[in-house]
Amino acid sequence: MKITKLETFPVRPRWLFLRVETDEGHVGWGEPVVEGRAATVATAVDELSDLLIGADASRIEDIWQTLTKGGFYRGGPVLSSAVAGIDQALWDIKGKALGVPVHELLGGPVRDRVRIYSWIHGDEPEELAAAARAAVAGGLGAVKFNGSDRMLPLDSPAAVKRLARRTAAVREAIGDEADLAIDFHGRASAAMVRRMLPPLEEFLPLFVEEPVLPEFSRDLGRVVAGTSIPVALGERLYSRWDFRGVLDTGVAVLQPDLSHAGGISEVRRIAAMAEAHDAVIAPHCPLGPIAFAACLQIDFATPNFLVQEQNLGLGYTTADAGPLDYLLDPAVFTQNGGFIERPTAPGLGIEIDETAVRRAAAAGHRWRNPVWRHDDGSFAEW
Repeated sequence: MKITKLETFPVRPRWLFLRVETDEGHVGWGEPVVEGRAATVATAVDELSDLLIGADASRIEDIWQTLTKGGFYRGGPVLSSAVAGIDQALWDIKGKALGVPVHELLGGPVRDRVRIYSWIHGDEPEELAAAARAAVAGGLGAVKFNGSDRMLPLDSPAAVKRLARRTAAVREAIGDEADLAIDFHGRASAAMVRRMLPPLEEFLPLFVEEPVLPEFSRDLGRVVAGTSIPVALGERLYSRWDFRGVLDTGVAVLQPDLSHAGGISEVRRIAAMAEAHDAVIAPHCPLGPIAFAACLQIDFATPNFLVQEQNLGLGYTTADAGPLDYLLDPAVFTQNGGFIERPTAPGLGIEIDETAVRRAAAAGHRWRNPVWRHDDGSFAEW
């Protein structure tokens, strides 16, 4: 089963899809992308294709080792994301060729349903409370929201109290049977986070996400030791080696991204490392349907799974397609009571609407994340 062709498709709002074809007619799909660098990752996939055309698509691990280690320069978000999408597509092909879902190839399912959570948006406590109530009324049992916008290295007491009010409003809106999580997005310094977390403890967040930037992971031990709130991170870590030192700080939740951290093959290993440190995984996934499908396959086969991020139709303008618009059968992602049932279709468990993908790719996109400034004109973390 030889690989004969690779095609990439930049599709709105900010994604990159990959189609891998074999000489036996099996086609696999992956989602290799760094948000804001889709064209760069597409070039990386094209460069790696020199190692892929003619290779046996069923030798997933050998291909992974060759792609990640065959060049003198290794790692980083661009290469790891290119490999991630290729890896997803190869698992999709192998599952389809054998007629089984990917989770069966990973040892079989350890659960029948996967819990998901939803993003909620709003600047004021009342807005967040209303969005949280709507999410829970729609069947979800967990929500996540941004902890702040721009943050100074040592911000004002008002910033601390504003976050506490927002969190209190969400907790009151959803009650104690549902969960809330708070994303700091790496916007705060370690010193500021240590000031902000204690007032949040009474609201019992499920976790706080990315309290510090990945380059300051060495400071996580002090953050973890200073709070009872579980600390989560990992969307900007790209391999098991990146996660190795982080686990020693006592973080509770790892959030590898299936489109950044080497795909299904590598995230499976990261999850096993986490289990040995009494940590769980909650894969990062604000992306499209292929990345989400890959996450679900990992979730169903991973004992130490917590909850799955998803972006099913959230946060897009009317001009943008959502994840469901690229599927022939969107029902595979139907949530029931805050859970998604185990997919039984082969491969990643989804059927891509190739006509819709090619039509969207003809228009393409050039998405870039915002660049923020503080009031004094200096750069601010987004």
